[in-house]
Amino acid sequence: MADALSVIPAAVLRNLSDKLYEKRKTAALEVEGIVKQLASSGDHEKISAVINFLTTEYIYSPQTNHRKGGLLGLAAATVGLTSEAAQHLEQIVPPVLNSFSDQDSRVRYYACEALYNIAKVVRGDFVIFFNQIFDSLCKLSADSDANVQSAAHLLDRLVKDIVTESDQFSIEEFIPLLRERMNVLNPYVRQFLVGWITVLDSVPDIDMLGFLPDFLDGLFNMLSDSSHEIRQQADSALSEFLQEIKNSPSVDYGRMVEILVQRAASPDEFTRLTAITWINEFVKLGGDQLIPYYADILGAILPCISDKEEKIRVVACETNEELRAIRADPAEAFDVGAILSIAKRQLDSEWEATRIEALHWISTLLNRHRSEVLCFLNDIFDTLLKALSDSSVEVVQRVLDIHACIAQDPLHFRQLVLFLVHNFRVDHSLLERRGALIIRRLCVLLDAERVYRELSTILEGEADLDFACIMVQALNLILLTSFELSELRELLKQSLVNAAGKDLFVSLYASWCHSPMAIISLCLLAQTYQHASAVIQSLIEEDINVKFLVQLDKLIRLLETPIFAYLRLQLLEPRRYIWLLKAFYGLLMLLPQQSAAFKILRTRLKTVPSYSFNGDQLKRASSGNPYSQILHPSGSQITEDGDINQDNGNLQNGINFASRLQQFEQMQRQHRMLAKSQSQSRNTSTSLSKVCELLVEGLVFIVLHHYFNDCVRHMAIYCHLSPSVCRRTQKQNPSDLQHQTQTGLLQDHLGEAWGSCTFNCCCCCLLIVQGQLYYDLKMLEPRVRSGIVCKIVYHSSLFLLNLRRLGWQNIGF
Repeated sequence: MADALSVIPAAVLRNLSDKLYEKRKTAALEVEGIVKQLASSGDHEKISAVINFLTTEYIYSPQTNHRKGGLLGLAAATVGLTSEAAQHLEQIVPPVLNSFSDQDSRVRYYACEALYNIAKVVRGDFVIFFNQIFDSLCKLSADSDANVQSAAHLLDRLVKDIVTESDQFSIEEFIPLLRERMNVLNPYVRQFLVGWITVLDSVPDIDMLGFLPDFLDGLFNMLSDSSHEIRQQADSALSEFLQEIKNSPSVDYGRMVEILVQRAASPDEFTRLTAITWINEFVKLGGDQLIPYYADILGAILPCISDKEEKIRVVACETNEELRAIRADPAEAFDVGAILSIAKRQLDSEWEATRIEALHWISTLLNRHRSEVLCFLNDIFDTLLKALSDSSVEVVQRVLDIHACIAQDPLHFRQLVLFLVHNFRVDHSLLERRGALIIRRLCVLLDAERVYRELSTILEGEADLDFACIMVQALNLILLTSFELSELRELLKQSLVNAAGKDLFVSLYASWCHSPMAIISLCLLAQTYQHASAVIQSLIEEDINVKFLVQLDKLIRLLETPIFAYLRLQLLEPRRYIWLLKAFYGLLMLLPQQSAAFKILRTRLKTVPSYSFNGDQLKRASSGNPYSQILHPSGSQITEDGDINQDNGNLQNGINFASRLQQFEQMQRQHRMLAKSQSQSRNTSTSLSKVCELLVEGLVFIVLHHYFNDCVRHMAIYCHLSPSVCRRTQKQNPSDLQHQTQTGLLQDHLGEAWGSCTFNCCCCCLLIVQGQLYYDLKMLEPRVRSGIVCKIVYHSSLFLLNLRRLGWQNIGF
């Protein structure tokens, strides 16, 4: 300190801390001259002493003016040192940087000014303090004082110029500091950071692209900033980096993909669009390098396919196609299980397009890597079955395509059909809403005959008879009406002349027995009219209920559709198809005469020509044996309508119709027994509920008994009709009992006590047995008393009748 005081005059030191800027500036110029003389003489010790004195006595002084003067003095000393200032920077720069956090805004301003002058002198040597300076400038860019911000911006531009010219700048040391600051939300700081990233990226010798993953997330975060200027700057920086990636021979996609996947789910549209655009470019550029990240990329793309912003949807769809076009091998880190997991999760998406693409991916993987996908079948099978209930028809069709692809193996085929039947059993609404679509699609994809045979085999042993009946009716309707099953219908029409048709008929017959109308439809389709007539005749034991009639009505209407056009034309030859005619008349006899179906069928039968009937044929057709043979004019025999048999040894064409009829009758007996047991169960449940109701009523007998006695007595007192008062009143003035007001009150209260009570009959019985009611009623006016007694008798009778109806026959008065 003594050396400094001996060098610097006291007047200069005094002016350096003056409150006037001009005096401080003049003193600083004096200090500059002194330091310059010391530097020319090489007396660096005294120079160090002067710098330490200015730092200790001025910059760290509690007096504001001292701190301002100290900053001016250090800057002046640096200017005086000129080229030799570098060796004293360790003493000069830290005190100035410390002043950036001073509470006084003017001190912070002078600190910026001082550092600016110091940087101009030392230039490249200044870079060793870059991280500290950058950190200080980052804070000053958001300073509350506008003058300080302006001074900081000037200093910032100078530092950028120095860094771009310097070969001593270390990007490796700077990146951790930049990464730490990228999450700051202050808009001024964000502008400051983007500015530095852009400047450093423009320097050829600095490889910012290699460190892009360290601050890429921060740049994407700025895309959603409220300031348009910041969004624009961040987007410009990202566009520049993307262009560099396209031109770079080697890029580390891995870390950046993870960031992009997260940003693709951002709530901000601009951020999502930029992220999905980057992913699109990465898929085009990266190719096989992205194989380990396929699942992550797919997880980002699928939701964007249904984005509300059209630009995002377009880019996402393009990226999805690019990704699917890349053929990867599981041996090359291609994780089939991870992609299936992503697709499975997206099947729960609320957006149809996303669900469809997820299914498309599962289908693609099945076609390319079938064995690997089947290893994960248990993980996705339930989800695929659940998707059959989807509200979208296209989704259901794609699910069925996948199921059909899986079911190419016999084991998986049976498993699929079993699961379908199980789902239909558990969720009847699925059968109603999607049953026809599912069955028809599977018939197209997996061969209709194979599907129907498997379904028939499963339903034949179905324990739930009600469900089996419903399912068979649905399958029968699909068989009769679906275009996709036309070949199956043609095969069934040849059941009497074709071995394959006969085998199919027998296979379906076992399960079709669950529904009378279904079996009749099958017989009419197979042209086994004689057996159809026998089945109709066997329905005499059937309970002709509403369900039965509804199914019969549907069958009659189906007979008028193009599917059965051949059958209606056969009615033009009643002599040949006598059993068909008899079957139709049998159906007609089952229908109520006033029903629309009856009128439709009767109208059709009226058009049957009456010529060419044979008396013997009619006689035989009306005989008791439905399988009696009919003699054809040529001498051959007909066992079923239209089938002429030359060989008497095979009268039933390989089909034992008598056995089939027994099978049908046995199945219908099981259905009738089930219906009977269900009815009895319902009746028992109803009876038990009534008994419980009566028992509960009995529990309140006593309470109601006391309540009634109290009620009647209170009413009698209220109406001046208590037993003692009544006796005296009758003796004194009997006409009082006839008073209209009193009688009306009494009737109202008694009606409230008896008429509105749900337990009145039980209470009546109890009170009659106890003999209490007479005591309470005998004092009342005769007309009122007679009305109450009538109510008691009526409700008591109802009570006893209810008990007898429930089986209690020995109860009576």
